[in-house]
Amino acid sequence: MYKKILVPIDVLEDELTQKVIPHVECLAKLSNAQVIFFHTLPVASAIVNAYSFGFDEFKDQATVQTEQWLHRLIDTINLPRENLSFSIAFGNPRDEILRLAEEIEPDLIILGSRRPNISTHLLGSNASGVVRGAQTSVLVVR
Repeated sequence: MYKKILVPIDVLEDELTQKVIPHVECLAKLSNAQVIFFHTLPVASAIVNAYSFGFDEFKDQATVQTEQWLHRLIDTINLPRENLSFSIAFGNPRDEILRLAEEIEPDLIILGSRRPNISTHLLGSNASGVVRGAQTSVLVVR
């Protein structure tokens, strides 16, 4: 049914990630799907100001720490290792998720949603943006 599943996660939201994992494992096992975990490192004004203090060094350190976290996560997943990979990008999470989804054309996107507010219509802002903009099915886990 699913050949490729994109799983955007926030490495700072471990509780939400742990809620997503059982859905990923179950759906990926059904058809031996490839699973791509994805984390977006934000580009905030504080990070932009880091240019004067060595932005490249900051970017490299953040990327290395995120890669280590993703490797540890993948080691806990009950799926064949060859079916698991990850990707990291800098930018707005919603935009980067949609960009990667357009590039790799997954059959399904599985993502968690934080506490919503009325302005995001009962979904977190990133989840809401992905649901609206995705060209494929999206499973939102709470």
